[in-house]
Amino acid sequence: MNRRSLPVSQRIALLVQALDGAEKTNKALATCADGEAMVEILLGASAKLGLGLTRRDLMETPPIRDWIWFKSNDPLVTVGDAKPRYRQESVDDKPRRKFLGLF
Repeated sequence: MNRRSLPVSQRIALLVQALDGAEKTNKALATCADGEAMVEILLGASAKLGLGLTRRDLMETPPIRDWIWFKSNDPLVTVGDAKPRYRQESVDDKPRRKFLGLF
């Protein structure tokens, strides 16, 4: 079967499946400075798998589109003051306020 003849969404799904458990590639993606660096790594992975994905395919098709966006931008919403939870609790001497009993 020629993978390049599959629809883009199916080729993206194959790429995501291939990335699941690929330690070296995942470490490289995690240490990228921005989304452009991620695209380069993903293009290389696509080429090795024979998927023939383009930069545009990666930038426009979820879930990879969302990964790239998240790496290039700050999240829309942050909870707390961007400190790890264990540090949030130890910094303030006052007890944390409960929000609907969840925290």
